[in-house]
Amino acid sequence: MKEVKLMKGNEVLAEAAIRCGADAYFGYPITPQSEVMETLMEKKPWETTGMVVLQAESELASINMVYGGACCGKKVLTSSSSPGISLMCEGLTYLAGSELPCVIINVSRGGPGLGTIQPSQGDYFQATKGGGHGDYRLIVLAPNSVQEMHDFVFDAFDLAFKYRNPVMVLSDGVIGQMMEKVVLAEQRPRWTEQEIIEKCGDWALTGKTPDRKHNIITSLELDPYAFEKFNQKLVEKYNKVRENEVRYEEFMCDDADYVIVAFGSSARIGMKTMEMAREEGIKVGLLRPITLFPFPEKPIAALAERVKGFLSVELNTGQMVEDIKLAVNGKTPVEFFGRAGGAVFSPEEVYDALKEKLIK
Repeated sequence: MKEVKLMKGNEVLAEAAIRCGADAYFGYPITPQSEVMETLMEKKPWETTGMVVLQAESELASINMVYGGACCGKKVLTSSSSPGISLMCEGLTYLAGSELPCVIINVSRGGPGLGTIQPSQGDYFQATKGGGHGDYRLIVLAPNSVQEMHDFVFDAFDLAFKYRNPVMVLSDGVIGQMMEKVVLAEQRPRWTEQEIIEKCGDWALTGKTPDRKHNIITSLELDPYAFEKFNQKLVEKYNKVRENEVRYEEFMCDDADYVIVAFGSSARIGMKTMEMAREEGIKVGLLRPITLFPFPEKPIAALAERVKGFLSVELNTGQMVEDIKLAVNGKTPVEFFGRAGGAVFSPEEVYDALKEKLIK
């Protein structure tokens, strides 16, 4: 029988980390995601599954501990909020440059700078365009419910090891702090050392023996031509991700004249706006990107052939709207509505913006 509980988004992240068979969590407290580590400390998984839970001295230390664990083929993760993720960006580019699988959770808050502890979606650029240096990409999942906070931890690890790439779960303070009913997955066992060798032995640091080669993990290459080939290898990998891993949801888009595009908590608000518009006879649909990278360019481009306009709805000053415009390619108007600094809009505000900017 499945276990069902009423849980907070941040709490269920911790629960999912344990249940998916993670080997270690390294993190540092920061509002509004501190409950992740607090829940892990309360549950003491080191006594049941052997999972390591460690509060590092900083975000810099925690991301480098993730690097060390990932080198060994272990399922490792960290979580933080916006300023903390900024501190981790050097580590993220090293992880991507070393092709190491891991999971990073960002329960984002308002910025820039130290900002506020209130929710925001101002980290879209950071997550999808690369907060660190070089030509690298994170796979980015954007949950909009407590259930997805749970499910996406499992999905993130699956994708991380499938593509040997860091995966970010980009949430926000609304989803992290809200409570909802969630169906919990059954406990998965942690991989044994033999299973790690079988699954990751061609690249992970599992120890050199007469029957195992000496693996070396690094992101350093001084030969520019060799490093160019490596960058092209990464491009090919990211293109495979684009081909195979795009995830999104459409609601009432089949007959829509106008489409709201929103992710995370904004999509929940946009859903109510859509219902309000439909009640007044205005045909509005909603497209929710679930993967922010890879972005659902093709379904948006297909809708652009027939709808009268798109409204990008975000808790920032306009970030995802750029990717929507690229996908639409000038075929129909694309407008933006958002609030920033931790302010959260209402469905009525979104509806007013829709009428003002597109329906007129």
